[in-house]
Amino acid sequence: MTNSVPPVPNKAAYESANSTLRDDSPFIETAWLYYHNGLNQNEIATQLNISRASVVNYLSEARKRGWIRVHLDSEVFLGKQLSQELCEAYQLKDALVVPDDPSDINSDFARVTRAAADWLPRLLKPGDSLGVSWGETVYRLAQQMTRCPMDALTVVQLLGSRPAAMGLAAEACTTMLAQKLDGHCVNLHVPLLLSNKALRDALCEEPVIAEQLTALAACNKTLFACGTCVADAHVVQTGLVNVEQLDRYTNNGAVGVICGRFIDGDGNAVVADTEERMIGVTLDQMRDKETALLVAAGPGRGISARAAIKGGFVTHLATSASIARELLA
Repeated sequence: MTNSVPPVPNKAAYESANSTLRDDSPFIETAWLYYHNGLNQNEIATQLNISRASVVNYLSEARKRGWIRVHLDSEVFLGKQLSQELCEAYQLKDALVVPDDPSDINSDFARVTRAAADWLPRLLKPGDSLGVSWGETVYRLAQQMTRCPMDALTVVQLLGSRPAAMGLAAEACTTMLAQKLDGHCVNLHVPLLLSNKALRDALCEEPVIAEQLTALAACNKTLFACGTCVADAHVVQTGLVNVEQLDRYTNNGAVGVICGRFIDGDGNAVVADTEERMIGVTLDQMRDKETALLVAAGPGRGISARAAIKGGFVTHLATSASIARELLA
């Protein structure tokens, strides 16, 4: 694990700084001693002649101001036994398995998205074209990712726009990741679902949209989550399908959703009524990528993750220990 803090200015700089900078100096020096020099809180309190409570407050304030960025070395998790067993069982290139928090089962989602955010830049290289899906998992990953500029990187929105709560729409996920990676952003400037097939086909023929769809199909790497088929699933919350439609698809075998398209337990397509009216990546276009990172986090994701892996959509998996054990059961 590595930490970074801003350098401590020398005494002359302190004395010549304005009042705002002088007010900042206790936070900076405390952070420097803790993260750079490796002193514990009691040692810092003694050295700076302040209380231990002040040290705690100064470190907390430095983190709130964004001066401290803790980067998790994802390599630590790649060699774990669960990771190796997943790779062997499902022919994955790599799997990152994040330990569960026994004191708080609800923290697993945040743990997995944070670890995946640290891992993603390691899977990219200059010149890549990264296709990005939508939903809370991808959005939270993008939020937690620190800035990591990548030369000649293109970040592509994999499906059209659809109203979603909390900024979870596809264009928000893609734009945020492009900003963090300093990549060229290609948004898909169309609705995900149209009222009829003729309108959908006409929009796809528009030159600017056709160009964006060409970029979408050309992605060599993908980042996505496989949604569930339960009553409060993302596809229901966004109005892509209603509960009655979802029940019909699950009766036909649907267990997961990739970019708005349904798959069964073996990763085969379950054709929905919406299929011919949607604009976005197809299931065939999502298969057999150089790198395809599936982030499986949260309750009920084991079933959909297994379906996505069996369907050939996944080369790399980021998940929790509990889901890993479910996949191996």
